[in-house]
Amino acid sequence: MSEIRILKVLDTFQWVFRKLNIDYTVMRKILELKLTMDQRRVPTILSQNAKKKEGNQFLKSLWIYALYGLMLVPFVFLGDNYLFQMSIITGIAMFILSTSMISDFSSVLLDVRDKVILNTKPVNSRTINAAKFFHVAIYLTLLTGAFIAIPAIVFLFTQGFIYFLLFLIEIILIDLLILAFTALIYMVVLRFFDGEKLKDIINYVQILLAVAVVVGYQIIIRLFDFVDFEYVYDFSWWHVLLPPVWFGAPFELVLNQNYSSEIIVLSLFAVLGPIISIFLYYVLMPSFERNLQKLMEESSTKGKKKWTLNDLIEKLICFSREERIFYRFSSIMISQERDFKLKVYPSVGMALVFPLIFLFNNLSFQTLDELGQGRSFLTIYFSNIIIGTVVYMLQFSAKYKGAWIFQTTPIQKHAIVYSATLKAVFVKLYLPVIFALSVLYIWIFSFRILPDLAIVVVSALLQMLISYKIFNNGKYPFTEPIETAQQGGGATGKFFLLMLFVGGFTILHLLISFIPFAIYGYLVVLIVLTILWWKMVFK
Repeated sequence: MSEIRILKVLDTFQWVFRKLNIDYTVMRKILELKLTMDQRRVPTILSQNAKKKEGNQFLKSLWIYALYGLMLVPFVFLGDNYLFQMSIITGIAMFILSTSMISDFSSVLLDVRDKVILNTKPVNSRTINAAKFFHVAIYLTLLTGAFIAIPAIVFLFTQGFIYFLLFLIEIILIDLLILAFTALIYMVVLRFFDGEKLKDIINYVQILLAVAVVVGYQIIIRLFDFVDFEYVYDFSWWHVLLPPVWFGAPFELVLNQNYSSEIIVLSLFAVLGPIISIFLYYVLMPSFERNLQKLMEESSTKGKKKWTLNDLIEKLICFSREERIFYRFSSIMISQERDFKLKVYPSVGMALVFPLIFLFNNLSFQTLDELGQGRSFLTIYFSNIIIGTVVYMLQFSAKYKGAWIFQTTPIQKHAIVYSATLKAVFVKLYLPVIFALSVLYIWIFSFRILPDLAIVVVSALLQMLISYKIFNNGKYPFTEPIETAQQGGGATGKFFLLMLFVGGFTILHLLISFIPFAIYGYLVVLIVLTILWWKMVFK
């Protein structure tokens, strides 16, 4: 264990821990054991590598974060509007670090194994909590160091030492804010929900963060007006709710000597926000540790099965008892398997966000009334781009070892399983997205676009069939390890091909919309073609 050099750095500060009534010797031993055991853990960023390898896989993954850090470099050359460029840079940094924190270190923050082993020993809770905190902090420091190494060097030689120093200080504050804020979210959830609900919410937080980067980028860009080739900032009160803007303000304050009241307020938030968050985390940690006990409890919410809308839909679209059984099975897998949701639901979120982004981009040069008279409703086709990804992911599952059930079940037709699964995907994932978008689009464009929306829905079904023919390898759904989901290098080219199909449907729809009443004929042709091909594919 002598190779864990980071602990030697902590040794120089052991007197501080003893002043805080922390048993440093015990804390060091706990950390030493945890860091040794972590060498077996494969980070999420390397999870597609199914083969076991020796050595600390986390340390071997740091070069990937160094490549991510290259994304920060171009923004430093956006002129001397430091508030704009640093809001973008810190926004990207916060996204990368927070998603890594949640995906790789939530298991450390929420580890309850210590309670079984250490709470029966003469170790005070303050020592255990300190060991947990520094366990996460060590890895977060290594990850952050790899991520900012190249940008920091570039900033030093292009912007000077003060810029470089401010950047390092802010990255430390960002780490503190992310660590404390993540823990505080879990504290609130643990306070009001049981262990199973917490696991679901952690999953949804990871999904929302993946979507938030796209939305956050759009929000931050729109904080600034582009006038005479310069970005002009106009402060509004709600900007204090955006941490990336906090961390851009000190650069504007120090380097541009901008002493306006709003810049000073935002700069104070950049300093006080992380400090207050970490203080709250320290104060509330005992309560957090007590509530962690809920993770060891199994929730029992079994009750009488209630009739749902899904039961009615199942009877309407599934025409045999076998198909209804597998539709129900696929619906449960799609709705309840956390690993599958973590891979697929971010794409579903993008399907909801992308059409809105491209639609509302038009409002920069059109009024809402002018927008409603045009053909911008075709941006809704962006929701169909994710269909290929979702159909591809149907092959994989974290519970793939249960695939023997397909071999023991007297299934008469292999195709009926995938037919039911595609219908479940259409109902459970696609229809909620297209329904939410349709309500907004009808409000903007009026009911005149109803036939167009019907065409979009039918073309989505047709694209599902195309995706199935491209990706189907003759196996049953949910029978491949989810860790291998990204090993298929050829899948990227197929995804691109499917995007071209979406583009083809969009262009054809646009051309037909110029011919009076042709839209209705096109809809009928699409429906007939989809029904006939569905029967041919799944005969």
